[in-house]
Amino acid sequence: MNYVTHSHQHADAVLLEVERARVAGELFSIIESISDDDLIRGFLSQGPSKSISRTINELLKERLTLAGWIPEAAIFQDDAYLGKRWRLDFAKKPISVEVAFNHGEAIAWNLIKPVLASRLNHVKKDVQTEVGIVICATDALKTAGNFDSAVGEYEKFIRYLPPLQEVLTAPILLIGLEAPKTFHIEGRKVGAKSIGYVVKHENY
Repeated sequence: MNYVTHSHQHADAVLLEVERARVAGELFSIIESISDDDLIRGFLSQGPSKSISRTINELLKERLTLAGWIPEAAIFQDDAYLGKRWRLDFAKKPISVEVAFNHGEAIAWNLIKPVLASRLNHVKKDVQTEVGIVICATDALKTAGNFDSAVGEYEKFIRYLPPLQEVLTAPILLIGLEAPKTFHIEGRKVGAKSIGYVVKHENY
Protein backbone atom coordinates (compact mmCIF):
# COMPACT_ATOMS: atom_id res chain seq x y z
CA MET A 1 0.00 0.00 0.00
CA ASN A 2 1.06 3.57 -0.60
CA TYR A 3 0.94 6.06 2.24
CA VAL A 4 1.65 9.62 3.35
CA THR A 5 3.17 10.69 6.67
CA HIS A 6 2.97 13.57 9.12
CA SER A 7 5.52 14.11 11.88
CA HIS A 8 4.72 15.30 15.43
CA GLN A 9 7.45 16.28 17.90
CA HIS A 10 10.11 15.68 15.22
CA ALA A 11 9.28 11.97 14.91
CA ASP A 12 10.73 11.87 11.39
CA ALA A 13 14.13 13.02 12.69
CA VAL A 14 13.97 10.78 15.78
CA LEU A 15 13.36 7.76 13.53
CA LEU A 16 16.66 8.35 11.74
CA GLU A 17 18.63 6.86 14.67
CA VAL A 18 20.01 3.49 13.55
CA GLU A 19 17.95 1.08 15.67
CA ARG A 20 14.75 3.11 15.38
CA ALA A 21 15.27 3.38 11.62
CA ARG A 22 15.73 -0.39 11.35
CA VAL A 23 12.49 -1.19 13.20
CA ALA A 24 10.52 1.58 11.48
CA GLY A 25 11.86 0.45 8.11
CA GLU A 26 10.55 -3.03 8.84
CA LEU A 27 7.08 -1.58 9.44
CA PHE A 28 7.21 0.56 6.29
CA SER A 29 8.28 -2.45 4.21
CA ILE A 30 5.38 -4.52 5.54
CA ILE A 31 2.87 -1.78 4.69
CA GLU A 32 4.38 -1.44 1.21
CA SER A 33 4.23 -5.22 0.73
CA ILE A 34 0.42 -5.23 0.90
CA SER A 35 -0.71 -5.23 -2.73
CA ASP A 36 -4.12 -4.52 -4.22
CA ASP A 37 -4.38 -8.24 -5.01
CA ASP A 38 -3.67 -9.06 -1.34
CA LEU A 39 -6.49 -6.72 -0.33
CA ILE A 40 -8.95 -8.21 -2.80
CA ARG A 41 -8.12 -11.81 -1.83
CA GLY A 42 -8.36 -11.00 1.87
CA PHE A 43 -11.63 -9.13 1.46
CA LEU A 44 -13.27 -11.92 -0.56
CA SER A 45 -12.06 -14.66 1.80
CA GLN A 46 -13.52 -13.13 4.96
CA GLY A 47 -17.15 -13.39 3.90
CA PRO A 48 -19.67 -10.55 3.53
CA SER A 49 -18.15 -7.29 4.81
CA LYS A 50 -18.85 -3.60 4.39
CA SER A 51 -15.28 -2.30 4.04
CA ILE A 52 -11.65 -3.37 3.70
CA SER A 53 -10.74 -2.12 7.20
CA ARG A 54 -10.80 -5.63 8.67
CA THR A 55 -8.77 -6.94 5.72
CA ILE A 56 -6.01 -4.36 6.28
CA ASN A 57 -5.99 -5.07 10.02
CA GLU A 58 -5.63 -8.81 9.47
CA LEU A 59 -2.86 -8.45 6.86
CA LEU A 60 -0.90 -6.10 9.12
CA LYS A 61 -1.33 -8.41 12.11
CA GLU A 62 -0.24 -11.48 10.17
CA ARG A 63 2.88 -9.87 8.70
CA LEU A 64 3.96 -7.86 11.73
CA THR A 65 3.56 -10.86 14.04
CA LEU A 66 5.71 -12.97 11.69
CA ALA A 67 8.34 -10.22 11.87
CA GLY A 68 8.45 -10.43 15.66
CA TRP A 69 6.16 -7.54 16.61
CA ILE A 70 4.11 -8.12 19.77
CA PRO A 71 0.35 -7.86 19.04
CA GLU A 72 -1.94 -6.36 21.70
CA ALA A 73 1.04 -5.45 23.87
CA ALA A 74 0.12 -4.36 27.41
CA ILE A 75 1.39 -0.89 28.34
CA PHE A 76 1.29 -1.53 32.11
CA GLN A 77 1.97 -4.52 34.38
CA ASP A 78 -0.75 -3.76 36.95
CA ASP A 79 -3.70 -6.19 36.61
CA ALA A 80 -6.09 -3.23 36.75
CA TYR A 81 -4.74 -2.00 33.39
CA LEU A 82 -4.64 -5.17 31.30
CA GLY A 83 -7.85 -4.61 29.32
CA LYS A 84 -7.90 -3.80 25.61
CA ARG A 85 -8.17 -0.08 26.36
CA TRP A 86 -4.66 -0.22 27.90
CA ARG A 87 -3.02 -2.22 25.12
CA LEU A 88 -1.10 -1.18 22.03
CA ASP A 89 -1.99 -2.80 18.73
CA PHE A 90 1.70 -3.66 18.21
CA ALA A 91 5.03 -3.01 19.87
CA LYS A 92 8.64 -3.75 19.02
CA LYS A 93 11.23 -1.79 20.94
CA PRO A 94 11.70 1.09 20.50
CA ILE A 95 8.40 1.67 18.60
CA SER A 96 4.71 1.36 19.48
CA VAL A 97 2.01 1.16 16.81
CA GLU A 98 -1.71 1.88 16.81
CA VAL A 99 -3.89 0.93 13.82
CA ALA A 100 -6.74 3.41 14.09
CA PHE A 101 -9.75 2.55 11.95
CA ASN A 102 -12.22 3.19 14.77
CA HIS A 103 -14.69 6.00 15.46
CA GLY A 104 -13.42 9.57 15.19
CA GLU A 105 -14.23 10.10 18.88
CA ALA A 106 -11.33 7.75 19.71
CA ILE A 107 -8.70 9.87 17.93
CA ALA A 108 -7.37 11.50 21.10
CA TRP A 109 -7.03 8.13 22.86
CA ASN A 110 -5.33 6.58 19.82
CA LEU A 111 -2.77 9.40 20.03
CA ILE A 112 -2.33 9.25 23.81
CA LYS A 113 -1.60 5.50 24.08
CA PRO A 114 1.79 5.71 22.29
CA VAL A 115 2.69 8.58 24.63
CA LEU A 116 1.86 6.43 27.68
CA ALA A 117 4.09 3.70 26.24
CA SER A 118 6.96 6.12 25.61
CA ARG A 119 7.01 8.12 28.84
CA LEU A 120 7.68 7.19 32.48
CA ASN A 121 4.54 6.68 34.55
CA HIS A 122 3.49 6.16 38.17
CA VAL A 123 2.04 2.79 37.09
CA LYS A 124 4.73 0.16 36.42
CA LYS A 125 5.27 -0.31 32.70
CA ASP A 126 5.16 -3.59 30.81
CA VAL A 127 6.46 -2.09 27.56
CA GLN A 128 8.72 0.94 27.19
CA THR A 129 9.01 2.51 23.76
CA GLU A 130 10.45 5.79 22.48
CA VAL A 131 8.38 6.66 19.41
CA GLY A 132 4.74 6.10 18.46
CA ILE A 133 3.39 5.39 14.99
CA VAL A 134 -0.34 5.70 14.30
CA ILE A 135 -1.67 4.11 11.11
CA CYS A 136 -4.97 5.48 9.83
CA ALA A 137 -6.96 5.81 6.61
CA THR A 138 -6.75 8.89 4.41
CA ASP A 139 -10.07 10.35 3.34
CA ALA A 140 -9.45 8.82 -0.10
CA LEU A 141 -9.06 5.33 1.39
CA LYS A 142 -12.18 5.83 3.52
CA THR A 143 -14.16 6.49 0.35
CA ALA A 144 -12.54 3.85 -1.87
CA GLY A 145 -12.58 1.22 0.87
CA ASN A 146 -16.22 1.92 1.83
CA PHE A 147 -15.27 2.65 5.45
CA ASP A 148 -17.98 3.84 7.83
CA SER A 149 -18.31 7.61 7.61
CA ALA A 150 -17.68 7.94 11.37
CA VAL A 151 -14.13 6.51 11.13
CA GLY A 152 -11.49 9.08 12.04
CA GLU A 153 -9.37 9.81 8.97
CA TYR A 154 -5.71 10.87 8.66
CA GLU A 155 -6.59 14.46 7.85
CA LYS A 156 -8.63 14.71 11.05
CA PHE A 157 -5.81 13.17 13.11
CA ILE A 158 -3.55 15.99 11.89
CA ARG A 159 -6.08 18.59 13.05
CA TYR A 160 -6.00 17.09 16.57
CA LEU A 161 -2.25 17.59 16.97
CA PRO A 162 -1.99 21.39 17.55
CA PRO A 163 -4.48 21.59 20.48
CA LEU A 164 -2.94 18.44 22.03
CA GLN A 165 0.63 19.69 21.62
CA GLU A 166 1.28 19.94 25.37
CA VAL A 167 -0.32 16.54 26.05
CA LEU A 168 1.35 14.54 23.28
CA THR A 169 4.91 14.91 24.53
CA ALA A 170 6.36 11.88 22.72
CA PRO A 171 7.33 11.80 19.04
CA ILE A 172 4.48 10.40 16.92
CA LEU A 173 4.49 9.65 13.21
CA LEU A 174 1.10 9.54 11.51
CA ILE A 175 0.82 7.19 8.54
CA GLY A 176 -2.14 7.79 6.25
CA LEU A 177 -2.86 4.77 4.04
CA GLU A 178 -3.85 5.74 0.51
CA ALA A 179 -6.61 4.29 -1.66
CA PRO A 180 -5.97 1.21 -3.83
CA LYS A 181 -5.16 2.07 -7.44
CA THR A 182 -6.87 -0.85 -9.17
CA PHE A 183 -10.23 -1.22 -7.40
CA HIS A 184 -12.70 0.22 -4.94
CA ILE A 185 -15.37 -1.24 -2.69
CA GLU A 186 -18.93 -0.39 -3.65
CA GLY A 187 -21.55 -0.58 -0.92
CA ARG A 188 -24.86 -2.17 -1.84
CA LYS A 189 -27.92 -2.74 0.30
CA VAL A 190 -28.73 -6.39 0.95
CA GLY A 191 -31.83 -6.38 3.07
CA ALA A 192 -31.09 -4.12 6.03
CA LYS A 193 -27.33 -4.46 5.66
CA SER A 194 -24.76 -2.66 3.53
CA ILE A 195 -22.41 -5.16 1.88
CA GLY A 196 -19.25 -4.21 0.02
CA TYR A 197 -18.39 -5.51 -3.44
CA VAL A 198 -15.07 -5.30 -5.27
CA VAL A 199 -15.22 -3.12 -8.39
CA LYS A 200 -12.10 -3.31 -10.58
CA HIS A 201 -11.07 -0.13 -12.35
CA GLU A 202 -10.80 0.02 -16.12
CA ASN A 203 -7.37 -0.85 -17.55
CA TYR A 204 -6.64 -3.09 -14.53
